[in-house]
Amino acid sequence: MYQIDFQNPIRIYFIGIGGISMSGLAEILLAEDFEVSGSDREPTDLTRTLEEHGVRVFYGQRGENLSDDIDLVVYTAAIKDDNPELLAAKERGIPMLTRAELLGQMMKNYRLPVAVSGTHGKTTTTSMISQILLTADADPTLSIGGIYRPIGGNIKVGGSEIFVTEACEYTDSFLSFFPKIGVILNIEEDHLDYFKDLAHIRNSFHRFAKLLPADGALILDGAIVNRGEITEGLSCPVITYGFSPDLDYCASEITHDESGFPSFLLTGKDGRKRRFRLHVHGDHNISNAMAAIAVADRLHIPEEKIAEGLLAFAGTVRRFEYKGEVNGVTVIDDYAHHPTEILATLNAASQCPHKRLWCVFQPHTYTRTKSLLNEFANALSLADEIVLADIYAARETDTLGISSVTLQEEIKSLGHPCYYFPSFEEVETFLHKNCTKGDLLITMGAGDVVKIGENLLQR
Repeated sequence: MYQIDFQNPIRIYFIGIGGISMSGLAEILLAEDFEVSGSDREPTDLTRTLEEHGVRVFYGQRGENLSDDIDLVVYTAAIKDDNPELLAAKERGIPMLTRAELLGQMMKNYRLPVAVSGTHGKTTTTSMISQILLTADADPTLSIGGIYRPIGGNIKVGGSEIFVTEACEYTDSFLSFFPKIGVILNIEEDHLDYFKDLAHIRNSFHRFAKLLPADGALILDGAIVNRGEITEGLSCPVITYGFSPDLDYCASEITHDESGFPSFLLTGKDGRKRRFRLHVHGDHNISNAMAAIAVADRLHIPEEKIAEGLLAFAGTVRRFEYKGEVNGVTVIDDYAHHPTEILATLNAASQCPHKRLWCVFQPHTYTRTKSLLNEFANALSLADEIVLADIYAARETDTLGISSVTLQEEIKSLGHPCYYFPSFEEVETFLHKNCTKGDLLITMGAGDVVKIGENLLQR
């Protein structure tokens, strides 16, 4: 594999530079004096930001975009084998790395790289850790899988030896990483277009854990079933957290204020007790906060800065994000696209003041919808009113004979009414007529469903 020498910057070309992760890596390399260019399908806020920083971005992917002086080409798993730029790089013999391989090599450039993995909660937990480090003036370098407004985007280039990033399991990307501190938030069935089954997924997380060195640490949710299978053979310490007193970190005495924000007592294995307050909704965020606290403790962040940082954390874009109010209806947007995430989000919403809870859900990928159909139906049934939009295909094509109508029928079979409309305009018209003052409306999904709430707010 091609090895980057950060002491000798080179010219790097990114195929798909406008992606949330790719653009962030490009920014970090720019700060390290690398010369960066790349391509994407169309202009976005992320590509425009890169252009403002001096990056040349080509719109439309063509082999001739790669100049003769390119030293390395970086691409993502989404790039097809017949991509003209990928073919041109191969033909010219230009060294290539995947996005994950590049990120792994970048981690080697820091003494304390932290990688946050798990089926759910990566962006929120990474952002929580980031806010704690920012509050403590630890000057970290950050790579977040979503927009975090306090840093003006998804990336921050710091001057310390701490590097914090998300570690995604899809296509085993995180196995290219070199973390010192690893976090596993949860392990569930997902990405079944790549993984064969849950056993395959668990094996990948076990391999991720084995990447950690003896002087590192694995921070693990104690609720993970048969967690010994994940930690077997590790040379590093294993730190557990959760809601059971036999774990290294245990949360208890959970309360909620009048706005629904939780606070909790955290008891350590040594008997030390600390109380924390959060400014985000949902008891699932208590679990995320415990993981963040365990990382911060490992990095020797002062206790008062941890508490101050957690309280300052008000969420990331598209994670239970307050969008506004229209005709007395509160509009929230959330990225939840897996049944467990839907349950967590709707449970969090139930703790907020409301008359009726509306959920507008846009399923994400045909594979996920088909493989978890019953779980989706049961999770969505927590809402008082359910409205479905068409499936957001993302990287897939419809070859499975599945649609939002299939999900609608599954929900109705549980005795719960459910509405489906093939266009956003029809969804918006229906909501405008039927949502009333005091209702709470959540647009939910990993696609572009956020536009529905935003359009309603502009009516």
